Amino acid sequence: MSEYEYDLIVIGAGPGGYVSAIRASQLGLKTAIIEKDKPGGVCLNIGCIPSKALINEASKFELIADLEEMGLKIDKANFDYKKVYEKSRKAADTLSKGVNFLIKKNNISYIQDRASMLSQHEVKLDSGKIIKGKFILLATGSRPAEIPILKIDEKQILSSTGFLYQQDLPESMIILGAGAIGIECAYIMSCFGVKVTMIEMQDRILPLEDEEVSRTLNKIFQKRGIEIFTASKANSVEKKSGKIEVTVESGGQAFTVKAERLLVAVGRKPNTEDLGLDKIGVKTENGFVQVGDYYETSVSAIFAIGDIIPTPQLAHLASKEGEIAVEHIAGQQSAKGFDNNLVPSAIYSEPQIASFGLTEKTAKEKKLDVIIKSFPYRGAGKSVAIEKTEGFVKIIAHKKSGEILGAHIIGAEATELIHEILLAKKAELLPEDIATMVHAHPTLSEAVMEAMRAVEGWAIHA
Repeated sequence: MSEYEYDLIVIGAGPGGYVSAIRASQLGLKTAIIEKDKPGGVCLNIGCIPSKALINEASKFELIADLEEMGLKIDKANFDYKKVYEKSRKAADTLSKGVNFLIKKNNISYIQDRASMLSQHEVKLDSGKIIKGKFILLATGSRPAEIPILKIDEKQILSSTGFLYQQDLPESMIILGAGAIGIECAYIMSCFGVKVTMIEMQDRILPLEDEEVSRTLNKIFQKRGIEIFTASKANSVEKKSGKIEVTVESGGQAFTVKAERLLVAVGRKPNTEDLGLDKIGVKTENGFVQVGDYYETSVSAIFAIGDIIPTPQLAHLASKEGEIAVEHIAGQQSAKGFDNNLVPSAIYSEPQIASFGLTEKTAKEKKLDVIIKSFPYRGAGKSVAIEKTEGFVKIIAHKKSGEILGAHIIGAEATELIHEILLAKKAELLPEDIATMVHAHPTLSEAVMEAMRAVEGWAIHA
């Protein structure tokens, strides 16, 4: 009889953890998941899924203006944001139950408890029980980061979690941080008529995206009535007369911004403090676990994936990292690590934003011999038909070899369109392969085809 109760113990049941556990079970490993909360982790319960449900409802609400242009009269007097909130929770609960079903279907032991490490093979639960595993995979995710000048109370001063649990709408909101989370929340609130002010320390919104994409979205958001301050810092936050007052420093000047609520969206912090990693020798840096080619840690038999390692904090990347780690544990042939240039980024504002690979700035900094071409959405017939002409498809390719080095899309359904280009990149196809492929008309994907034709020097509709 084995000295281990399980071949693999996974700590955390988010997209990284539960996918890893299912893949491990498929490969014949006796597996357990330890999760202190609901299956699905932050993404399904208080992140990706409920936020996209809110975005869906916000988009519907915004369509009222279009319906009124057709002569319809819509009375908004009885609008109840709580119903919107309830729909978002229903979506999250449905998918969490679905994950629970998959865990049971794959004969994975689900243990609802908190865990910490005793050794490279032993995990102690808060209940006092100790379980042993031949291998242990850490997938404990992250939580919203805080800043020293304020205390999040989830009533007036919100984290992204508190934002998703709002059951009513404020008249106004200040958002600290204009990364993906801040941008999506700003879009949701503006759709429902909330006055939004964004404050970003970097010199542009979405500082990790292509600069042209950032500039374009900035202009679109300002047209929506969203006030944006970049290269700006919040120096103090006070509650006065039921309002939040933020003192902002920008361009050497200080001014005050007031709103009913404040959302802190300044990034996320890895959940590694209470795992006991230092006691067993697992190396960390600034809270992030250091890993090797197969996501192995400095301690034999312990692996780590997702938001607790220094890779992009994306649910889909955590899942892939888990698959690679587990396949390695099971003795399967697996590629070392994963090329971050093949990981898509997706932001679900309106317009949507999606990208992968090098930005124009990065390509130039690397002094690569590249060709950079864009095709505007307005050149694709469907974008005109559906009245979504804002945006473009941008391709970065090596001038000599034709290799696709990066792609950036801002526009309707960008988060879906990006995958045609990403598949071409992964399959080592060239721009001409997409440029010469017949695309259905009218579709938004024709903008991708035309962008590739532009790279080849023969765009038809530009």
